[in-house]
Amino acid sequence: MTDKVDHSKRRLLIAATAAAGGVAAAGAGAPIVMSLMPSERAKAAGAPVEVDIGAIEPGTMMNVEWQGKPVWVVRRTKEMLDTLTKHDDELVDPGSDSSAQPEYCKNPTRSIKPEYLVVLGICTHLGCSPTFRPEPGAADISTTWPGGWFCPCHGSRYDLSARVYKNVPAPANMMIPPHKYLSETRLLIGDDSKGGAA
Repeated sequence: MTDKVDHSKRRLLIAATAAAGGVAAAGAGAPIVMSLMPSERAKAAGAPVEVDIGAIEPGTMMNVEWQGKPVWVVRRTKEMLDTLTKHDDELVDPGSDSSAQPEYCKNPTRSIKPEYLVVLGICTHLGCSPTFRPEPGAADISTTWPGGWFCPCHGSRYDLSARVYKNVPAPANMMIPPHKYLSETRLLIGDDSKGGAA
């Protein structure tokens, strides 16, 4: 005598086993998939940085971190801007023709707005971080010093547009990162999707 097989129970058991196996596979695979995605910290390291520049006093500098590197935002005075065209013959690349900067910053001020300079704060010699010496005539640098950056490691000098002087170890002007103005007082470093304009 043959027993009747209940196919509905068999299908139910197969479906339940398959569902449990799928859940287990998804649970085991999730950490692997997550490990392949960049972390929040990694995403932030390359993400643009929004900065409020409204509190920067004329003649001073703000330090910001972007991609793990220092970016300096300098609010230049009229007197500082006036010095920029007076020492071109002392500079390696006064027109910034072979320098790293966005096209919209290829001008004597190396900026979108002449008053503000946004520059990567790394010496182009060995990657040191030069010191901001805005005061003219610093005796320990030069009595004719118009102000700028001085790298104490090997003596490289840059003017107030981060252009390098001749006869120093640094071979090029400091880099200008991509940036744009979101408003009069808001700056976005690392994104120039609209060509740097406000």
